[in-house]
Amino acid sequence: MADDPQLSIVIPCYNEATRLPRSLPVIQDYLRNSGLTYEILVVDDGSKDGTVAYVEAESAKDPYLRLLRYGQNHGKGFAVRYGMLRARGQWVLFTDADLSTPITELDRFFPYLEKGYDVVIASRALVESRLEVPQPWYRERLGRLMNRVIRVVSGLKFPDTQCGFKLFTRRAALDIFENVTVETWMFDVEALVIAMKLGCTIVDVPITWINSDESRVHWTHTVRVFRELLHIRLHWFGRRPVRQSITA
Repeated sequence: MADDPQLSIVIPCYNEATRLPRSLPVIQDYLRNSGLTYEILVVDDGSKDGTVAYVEAESAKDPYLRLLRYGQNHGKGFAVRYGMLRARGQWVLFTDADLSTPITELDRFFPYLEKGYDVVIASRALVESRLEVPQPWYRERLGRLMNRVIRVVSGLKFPDTQCGFKLFTRRAALDIFENVTVETWMFDVEALVIAMKLGCTIVDVPITWINSDESRVHWTHTVRVFRELLHIRLHWFGRRPVRQSITA
């Protein structure tokens, strides 16, 4: 793969030996039929199960699949940042390993990049979105409450910042994730705040959503979430400069 691909897909993984064998072949099939040149970057965040062994075996059969590792578990935000800064595609998507947002939803995103948007984000909260398998009612209400807090703290106006399916131009991905500091749950919010400060054009797009019963987010993470939101507020709403990448 001498030439840079058109599309990079970054998949952060921590102990995904059960889910990844179901989702990775779906992604591979979609890409093989897409007509695009591509690469798939699976970023292992210190898994202790068979995730690494599975990806190593698959990458031996697929030259467009790469495993990225750094040993110690840091968190989803760290894993996404690690992959985004190493992606070579003209466009860079990160997606959750469970494919709660089906990979075919990417077809809705490309026209927005062609219109000149820098960042395209999936939203479960738009009227046109279709929740085939919704979240339990208590998680949905907690999510709505959290989004209100996020909007107040961050200044973002999007009704859904946390959906794990976001597409960036390569330039935007480099500029944004060079600056991301949050390593776990609220990295999405920080990435969008940085994008806003950089003057990136952002659009949210309705999607089909299939909730996963194996979600890793738990109410016990609430304290850490609020701590990260406070960090974002203090870090980015003072005089903190935003660095821009040198390479395109």
